[in-house]
Amino acid sequence: MVSITEKFATLATDNAPGQEVRQNAGNISEIMRGDKLSGRLVDFSHGDVDAFTPTPGAFDRFSEAVEAGGRQAYTEYRGSSDIRAELAERLAAFTGASVSADDGVILTPGTQGALFLAVASVVSDGDRVAIVQPDYFANRKLVQFFGGQVMPVAMHYMNSTAEAGLDLSQLRAAFEAGARTFLFSNPNNPTGAVYSTGEIDSIVELAREFDVTIIADQLYSRLRYDGESYTHIRARGLPAEKVLTIMGPSKTESLSGYRLGVAFGSASIVGRMEKLQAIVSLRAAGYNQAVFRTWFNEPEGWMDERIRLHQAIRDDLLAVFRSGGLDARAPQAGSYLFPTLPALSVGLQDFVRLLRHQANVIVTPGTEFGPHPNSVRLNFSQDHAATVEAGKRIVEMVRRYRGENS
Repeated sequence: MVSITEKFATLATDNAPGQEVRQNAGNISEIMRGDKLSGRLVDFSHGDVDAFTPTPGAFDRFSEAVEAGGRQAYTEYRGSSDIRAELAERLAAFTGASVSADDGVILTPGTQGALFLAVASVVSDGDRVAIVQPDYFANRKLVQFFGGQVMPVAMHYMNSTAEAGLDLSQLRAAFEAGARTFLFSNPNNPTGAVYSTGEIDSIVELAREFDVTIIADQLYSRLRYDGESYTHIRARGLPAEKVLTIMGPSKTESLSGYRLGVAFGSASIVGRMEKLQAIVSLRAAGYNQAVFRTWFNEPEGWMDERIRLHQAIRDDLLAVFRSGGLDARAPQAGSYLFPTLPALSVGLQDFVRLLRHQANVIVTPGTEFGPHPNSVRLNFSQDHAATVEAGKRIVEMVRRYRGENS
């Protein structure tokens, strides 16, 4: 039997984005060399919501909800029925499959809250769950926390730009070994890779064959570059009860502070999520729910401009890295970059601390996303000029600590 200490050790949040260990350089004097690089602090562990203005009208909707008082503060556990009805129409139009406002939608405290509730609703002791590597750090940790067994599936994201690179033979092997849940992000976090239609259809085919439930994290599916096409797995013919999609207004819309998420699809999973939410947090914050009214309802051209600005940052940061010898796949969507580092004279955790101490740059170690000890993740939703300068400092730090120079 797993002890409570072991259970919580699976969460391993010390290196998760934004944690203190990543703010504190620690005792690294023995390995540190070279002068401290000048430049403003850039925290790539999360997006800078001050760099981009939030969705127009968001605070107005929040203020109106406050004025509405208890009617808005104490909604149903799964969220305001009026807001769910609005979202059901918009999400159905966006994804290409119908959404039931009555029993197929739940509003949650952020997409992180939706992910917690969803995993808790489908995973129990001994259940096997297929998890992509690399993928969002909380996927693996939550599965393990709830007693599940992770069945890793590789994503060869550097092999092609036409697809994400999911190893379908490994996915089949995971299902053959008993995995009955597949949890993945699309666009992929941390690489920004988008699954091709062929990959999505192959996942659907395997899910049908093995009666698998799909949890799809589509948080960044609106922020797509170069007109990138996108295939919603819920619209590819799987039974509605076998798919749950997670989305929400967050970094893309600069609304992270409102902590809003939505899960939609399988009525049975949504029902279980509501029972758990009633105990864990009661509901998504009542006043905040009203901000959902601005989602998929922005002024004409607003999202196009948001995409243009992020793509410009992406392109300039990629140019800096590639000129400095760092390899990275160009993200097709989202605001994450996952460069591969060359061999260094220090370990990854030390290098991450050195970046903070010497270069005023905070990144997330690649080991948070699977067995990737030679990568770091950056969220480039930041001030453009500061991002480029921080990228140059990262390149300089790699030069200082390359293995052959040790």
